[in-house]
Amino acid sequence: MRKQTFLLRNLLVYVTCILTFGASAQTQIDYKNLARQIFSGEQDQFHVQGIAFDPVSKNLYLSFTTSLVKVDQQGNLIGSVINLTGHLGCMSYNPDDGRIYASLEYKHDVIGKGIMSGTNSVNSMEDAFYIAIFDGSKITRPNMDASEVMTSVYIKEAVDDYNAIVTNQGNQVEHRHGCSGIDGVAIGPKLGKSDGKNQIYIAYGVYGDKTRNDNNYQVILNYDIRKWKRYERTLNSQDLHHSGPKKADHKFFAWTGNTEWGIQNLAYDPNLHCLMAAVYRGKREGWENYDLYAIDTRQKPKKQTLNGIEPTMKGKVLPLLKQGYHDIQHNTWGWHFPWGSTGLNPLGNGYYYISKNARNKETKRQSSTVCLFRWTGDKEAPFEEVK
Repeated sequence: MRKQTFLLRNLLVYVTCILTFGASAQTQIDYKNLARQIFSGEQDQFHVQGIAFDPVSKNLYLSFTTSLVKVDQQGNLIGSVINLTGHLGCMSYNPDDGRIYASLEYKHDVIGKGIMSGTNSVNSMEDAFYIAIFDGSKITRPNMDASEVMTSVYIKEAVDDYNAIVTNQGNQVEHRHGCSGIDGVAIGPKLGKSDGKNQIYIAYGVYGDKTRNDNNYQVILNYDIRKWKRYERTLNSQDLHHSGPKKADHKFFAWTGNTEWGIQNLAYDPNLHCLMAAVYRGKREGWENYDLYAIDTRQKPKKQTLNGIEPTMKGKVLPLLKQGYHDIQHNTWGWHFPWGSTGLNPLGNGYYYISKNARNKETKRQSSTVCLFRWTGDKEAPFEEVK
């Protein structure tokens, strides 16, 4: 009798867990009630870099390079964070803590100099890369200072690769793997799993230098962000901190061929179990140079000798999803799609919010219309807009 009672009790617990999980998964987002289009309003001179959607509040966050804007489903401004004198890039919402994680660069190349010139600011002479973490619940009014709502974590491994001098084709060149910093940021489960605590995936920016052949991979760092609270600090652009993990938990490579500035937007699609990577298409002659790649996270990365790297080194290579167009000569798969590089946010069940950026020719001000799309996977039209 005691054994039967024990088995019955465990069965009830199991059924309750299944029903609870199923209900929460089904009610997380009601697609019928989502706005088909959300207009950001005209912002400053810098274009939108990424978007993040909060499925609980249904508010939308947009990074406009030096500012973060928070709007509701009607496009009404709720709040903003300004005077970010670095390059704020791709963003992702973390459902585990309800915060927004974004890439933030401080550097002195052509991009960094352009930002400092446009904002009339003078940053530290140091090159440094961070994940900026925003508490969206505290963004409640326009023109807030980052110190009120944002902490940051230093990404040392990316800085080390950016500062490295390496050999390529017998020449000394700057920036290991062509690293120009970091940009794409995705929150998703550990590779090979569809649930569990989320990880963060951070994609390198990559210089589009066609004179070298060691920059044909997308480079993605992976960390367990449950350990990051101890690293978080407020950020002073005049005195940049170095609080962060010494090395990534994992470093992955995806063979795509060279792109202009690497992965612009990285996002985990729970429906496809892929890291979706939107890029500025490359200019490498003889390559297909796609705009969109899907990195298959269901397969284990394979340790391989990396092409073009001197001296010879091995790395964990992630496979591309074998859908879309196939560049047979170079064995890359992908799609041609005009949007996504300025904002790509999977919502689940194949739905996405995707940014269409625009610039007012008269005022020179930038804006974004975020539109609801559905994934088709079709070779010629991978997304269709939901009207």
